[in-house]
Amino acid sequence: MKSAKSALRSVRPSTGPLRVWIAVLPFVVAIITLGALYAGVAGRLPDPLATHFGGDRADGFSSAHGYLAGCLAVLLVLGVGSGLLVQLRVHTPEVPWLIAASFATAAGLGFVMCLMLLANVDVTDASAVREPQWQMVVSLGVALLAGALGRLLAGAAPPPPRRARAETPRLDLPAGTTAGWSRTISSPPLVVLGVVLLGAGLLVGILVGWLGSAGLLLGGAAVLPLASVRVTVDRHGLSLSPTFLPYRCRFRRIPLDRIAEAGSRRVACFAEFGGWGYRIRAGGSGLVLRSGEGIVVRLTNGKEFVVTVDDAATAVALLNTYTDRARARQGG
Repeated sequence: MKSAKSALRSVRPSTGPLRVWIAVLPFVVAIITLGALYAGVAGRLPDPLATHFGGDRADGFSSAHGYLAGCLAVLLVLGVGSGLLVQLRVHTPEVPWLIAASFATAAGLGFVMCLMLLANVDVTDASAVREPQWQMVVSLGVALLAGALGRLLAGAAPPPPRRARAETPRLDLPAGTTAGWSRTISSPPLVVLGVVLLGAGLLVGILVGWLGSAGLLLGGAAVLPLASVRVTVDRHGLSLSPTFLPYRCRFRRIPLDRIAEAGSRRVACFAEFGGWGYRIRAGGSGLVLRSGEGIVVRLTNGKEFVVTVDDAATAVALLNTYTDRARARQGG
């Protein structure tokens, strides 16, 4: 009986704060290990170090201090990012796999960084340093083993959040009459992010070159249209149009013949979708720019589309009324 109880305890999910620390732990270990190794071999390293290889030959070099600072910065940023990501999604079923990924990433990167230092020890000419191909295979194995350990430490996946049943009202709209409904939903953080990306892209393009700014400009162009959206329900169905673009530029339209039923309920942005923006998950997709009241459209293919917006109940009632009319016309 004791062994059965202990086995049951071993698969229980870790608590939220503990999972965040578990996700950060491998990066802390990697930072300490790399720092300790550097302290032990610093006097035996050439200047500069061989830090990049084309095949097995060194073709990139860096100062010892610059290499250490760059590696520690990468591990620190990834560690903080992993902790924040797990914190935001701590109650979602996929969080154990996020922790496994953080272990694999920290172990794989840390192992390669340490191997790079060891390869330079007692070498007078950095160009003579070699990187055997088998080391990459070993680093992959280390990453996989660390990922398995992280998955074990993360415990069982938490159950998916319980969702309130969506209400499916109808609007008392006289036969032969039509109506429309429209609201705008915006996310100030996404607006700021889009503007910053575009501004940084323009600055980099002017000062450095447009090729180097392409990623920033594309990022801003992708974020801004989804940062503020007009949601419309009319006799054609449900449509979403970016408010920063001309009215007829729609990035999503769901016609009435694709709608099985619409409902409204509170939507938990991070617990259900893991963040803001246009999200895709198993069983559906959605535009979630905040937590709160939202339209939930059940499609004829069994999937859901969700959009968070004020006065969702009115939109749902009108959408269901139009859907009923469309079915009645098809039946007639």
